[in-house]
Amino acid sequence: MGLFDKLVGWLRLKKEVNVLCLGLDNSGKTTIINKLKPSNAQVQDIVPTIGFNIEKFKTSSLSFTVFDMSGQGRYRNLWEHYYKEGQAIIFVIDSADKLRMVVAKEELDNLLNHPDIKHRRIPILFFANKMDVRDALSSVKVSQLLCLENIKDKPWHICATDAIKGEGLQEGVDWLQDQIKTMRT
Repeated sequence: MGLFDKLVGWLRLKKEVNVLCLGLDNSGKTTIINKLKPSNAQVQDIVPTIGFNIEKFKTSSLSFTVFDMSGQGRYRNLWEHYYKEGQAIIFVIDSADKLRMVVAKEELDNLLNHPDIKHRRIPILFFANKMDVRDALSSVKVSQLLCLENIKDKPWHICATDAIKGEGLQEGVDWLQDQIKTMRT
């Protein structure tokens, strides 16, 4: 491959990707996105998201624009307005919130059955967050409760994470980056 081809290939991979970050309120979406930003751009105090925030971070070959959507019940209907623009989804689950696991599954089912998502092969990264909390469910148990094995038409991956410490986040982002690269080739 010539130098020009390499340059064109590198420029093509340095694309901007729109990612939707979804999940119930208090699952850790904003904390995760904050932790993925460069350390000098991270904020110390995380407050609940009202509506949505737009954040950016980069990996070696992609520039991510993340729509950090509020998970509060009254704002979840806003999610669908961004489905068409999303090229990937990060779905965050509070692994310690066993009572609302059913609600998280309902929201996931609504997402997967929405006309703007249903027929697209969009990668979905699940972060089973708050693994540091006592009695948190394992990522395997979260996967079972959400029936992730039924997702046959979209690539998906689940990672156990502790957003505060940043544990498990890089594995997920690496997987997502690989999926996006694969979709473009």
